[in-house]
Amino acid sequence: MSVIKINAITVPKDSGDELAHRFAKRAGAVDGADGFEGFELLKPTDDREQWLVVTRWRDEEAFQAWVSSPAFGHGHRSEGERAGGDAPKPVATHSELWSYEVAGGSER
Repeated sequence: MSVIKINAITVPKDSGDELAHRFAKRAGAVDGADGFEGFELLKPTDDREQWLVVTRWRDEEAFQAWVSSPAFGHGHRSEGERAGGDAPKPVATHSELWSYEVAGGSER
């Protein structure tokens, strides 16, 4: 059964567009990982400052293998860092990883 990982990222209101831009620049970076099933970046539509990065994995082992892989570190560096430059200023002020497994739901 699938494992869901949700990274809840606190982002000040004036930094949300930059967060979305940074994610767009590395779109597809995880797509080829063994056991990866899907990704969504969820933007708040109310006054919350928490953006959610939701990924679905075949199992916990597939997720842990990706986190331990060189591709994980590479994908979490900016273009500038990958070219030998400095890291950009962080847009998030806090994040935490939530872990769930699917316990039920619709057929679709």
